[in-house]
Amino acid sequence: MEKDDNTSILKAIEEDLEKSEAVKDAIPETVGMLCIKSANQTLMEAKQRPDPKPLWYSLWYEGEVCCLFADSNLGKSIYAVQIGNSIAKNRRVLYFDFELSDKQFQLRYTDEQGQLYHFPDTFYRVEINKEDLDINHFEESIIRNIESAALQSGAEVLIIDNLGWICSNSEKSDIAGRFMMELTGLKKKHNFSVLVIAHPPKRDMTRPITQNDLAGSKKLFNFFDSCFAIGLSAKDNTLRYIKQMKVRHGEFEYHSENVIICQIEKIGAFLQLTHIGFGSEREHLKERSEKDRAALMQQAIEMRASGTPVKEITIALDVPEKTLYRWLKEAKG
Repeated sequence: MEKDDNTSILKAIEEDLEKSEAVKDAIPETVGMLCIKSANQTLMEAKQRPDPKPLWYSLWYEGEVCCLFADSNLGKSIYAVQIGNSIAKNRRVLYFDFELSDKQFQLRYTDEQGQLYHFPDTFYRVEINKEDLDINHFEESIIRNIESAALQSGAEVLIIDNLGWICSNSEKSDIAGRFMMELTGLKKKHNFSVLVIAHPPKRDMTRPITQNDLAGSKKLFNFFDSCFAIGLSAKDNTLRYIKQMKVRHGEFEYHSENVIICQIEKIGAFLQLTHIGFGSEREHLKERSEKDRAALMQQAIEMRASGTPVKEITIALDVPEKTLYRWLKEAKG
């Protein structure tokens, strides 16, 4: 029955498209940088293309610009290489490494006996050629070089490590936003799948990870199709947890009540984050002391005094609205 219903819907759409041909000339197909199509035409054309497949669990899908962010020394570069290594078993991957030297990279993937890890032949590491470094027009040049490297190598999966290095003012949303607009343009133009590694400011470990922990978050977050983060467990500093922040394809699986628990370990010559289970994010947060609560209360009061809306304060500080109103009432005496 469901198949029959779907067939009748498709037939109705096709009939509507035929009828619309008569008035098609009255509506332009393009206006400057804008493209105009009927909703039915959009559906029919998109239906002819395959649905995007997951590249890494439900965290990153084909054709997406995805973000992975984490504080220093939590393993985001290790995880990025791990993701690229897995994808490269079936696709060509370019890993833009703007963090490590080649020697540091080599030592990271060498075991105690000096044996090197054998990456797939389709996994390529890209670094800056210091002799041809264009300091004066770096940010403009690097995006063009990324595009050329991908096209000339035939790679469709790009991992950029990291945003802070290639966009020196990434914490400023306007500048980072312009860079991300360029990167998103490359995705649409060439159907690239892009994973961008970002480094946020140090966060308060008593609070869950939110989009506000991403530098330049308000504007930057909107440019990503998907986003996930790595957090440090306050209960066991050998553990990490992976939390899904934004989803456009698939299910929102790894939310605060079902984060991926993992630990960094070297298996043979390969350094990786090994998934060991699932859990609640709150189990890995630091308990707030009286000093923490007092500081949070003062921050909330100052934000409200500066005109920040109540809802924004509750989200930014992860404080219930009822608690915030109580604090504000106490502050007034």
